Amino acid sequence: MASTKYIFVTGGVASSLGKGIISASLAKLLQARGFSVTIQKLDPYINVDPGTLNPYEHGECFVTNDGAETDLDLGHYERYLNVPTSQANNVTTGRIYQSVINKERRGDYLGETVQVIPHITDEIKYRIKLLGNEEKYDFILTEIGGTVGDIESLPYIEAVRQMRWEIGSDCLVIHLTLVPYLAAAGELKTKPTQHSVKTMLEQGVQPDIIICRADRHLNEGMRNKIALFCNVDPTAVIESIDAESIYDVPLLMQEEKLDLEVLEKMKMPVSPEPDLKTWKEFLFRLKNPKGEVTIGLIGKYVELKDAYKSINESFVHAGASNNFKVKVRAIHSESITTETVADSMKELDGILVAPGFGSRGIEGKIEAIRFARENKIPFLGICLGMQCAVVEFGRNVLNYTDAHSTEMNPKTAFPVIDIMEEQKNIQNMGGTMRLGAYPCTIKKGTRTYDVYGVTDITERHRHRYEFNNKYLKTYQEAGMMTPGINMKDNLVEIIELRDHPWFIGVQFHPEYKSTVANPHPLFVNFVKACILFKSKSA
Repeated sequence: MASTKYIFVTGGVASSLGKGIISASLAKLLQARGFSVTIQKLDPYINVDPGTLNPYEHGECFVTNDGAETDLDLGHYERYLNVPTSQANNVTTGRIYQSVINKERRGDYLGETVQVIPHITDEIKYRIKLLGNEEKYDFILTEIGGTVGDIESLPYIEAVRQMRWEIGSDCLVIHLTLVPYLAAAGELKTKPTQHSVKTMLEQGVQPDIIICRADRHLNEGMRNKIALFCNVDPTAVIESIDAESIYDVPLLMQEEKLDLEVLEKMKMPVSPEPDLKTWKEFLFRLKNPKGEVTIGLIGKYVELKDAYKSINESFVHAGASNNFKVKVRAIHSESITTETVADSMKELDGILVAPGFGSRGIEGKIEAIRFARENKIPFLGICLGMQCAVVEFGRNVLNYTDAHSTEMNPKTAFPVIDIMEEQKNIQNMGGTMRLGAYPCTIKKGTRTYDVYGVTDITERHRHRYEFNNKYLKTYQEAGMMTPGINMKDNLVEIIELRDHPWFIGVQFHPEYKSTVANPHPLFVNFVKACILFKSKSA
């Protein structure tokens, strides 16, 4: 291809309309037609990255192979496209301004007055094009966070305006907006969409395609009305109706001919037809399960839908792989005590203890792990969940009654989990943990080897604390095996129990690598163990 095509996805009226899902769905359709595609997210907040943000503020923090702490939408991009993202796929206002200020301090601007235009907008355009400079893509989709009209988004919209002026038909803008249904009037209303597009026009950007999020179908009259008032072709008014699953959206967008509209407007070939055979097979298994298992997700942010997004989606992938529906029961770890644990874990076929930071809810997690260990319930611990399993084993099997992580209790007599040596003198919190993909060597003859089927793997990390090797021999002799080791630094990556049907804890985050095309083997095998446990308990 002669040049990379740039597609921008903006939002209007309200946030959380699903720009990330629409972006990933369009990218999937273009990829299925044989094009090379990547997606990036521009976030208007001034944080340099979401790594220091509380999940209550921003949901899950997604980690890439190269150690970038990014927006959770990058998880959607990877799950749909089955292509890893990187630092360059997520840009924040904080990073933009940090870069510009650093250049000013170095004297790169030769004494110029540094301004939003052109310096900030030039930096934004540079970041948008960076992905295309690093690797040749046919399409780069750029999702702009927030809604049009937000003061934080203005520099991004201005950068889009400039790019449209500079590269013409190689640039296209899709605007996602809300068409609300008013029960009192008994009809859908297009006026919010009209006002949203008007706001974009005031900022110098005319959308090429308008996607209308609604909870019921638009009629032809409404499509024509939106087209007339918003200066687009009637075929460029696309309906995005509420779907049963986010994985239905690519097929719904195909039915609406979104990909065809994009290709025609960008003067691109429209053949061959998209190859979605594997995607449709996944959806068939997802919607036609042979049975159902219930898995308890133990965490302290369970009331937040997006706090454990990648874990929940990994269960979707693993469930479909096993032809079973996985019903995830969210259980707040603060509600679990010695007295309540049996009732809390009632009728569960498996238990997953989630990652996290801080001491809140930690004793509930430890109690849930004890229950899973003693009752032979399949267990998967991720990051802090694995560390809690080490603490629980120390307390209740090795009789280290005071066993703990020094993160929670710096004065514990048995620091079975301790801070990494290179982390001890770090003061800045952002971007300083053990982040990104690290190698792990798996011992043959272990359950973990049966899961992976290979001896060398790489998995993504996000933590500061590790298994304290001072206690390694004692744990191994008592039945807690360490089948996965980072050989370079001699760090325990995986633990499993010798005398338990399925009990594995991992220091890394397998959920970050699970995709529709490649469900993560740990989740697939864990769900399989839960199915077996249920069949034996029946």
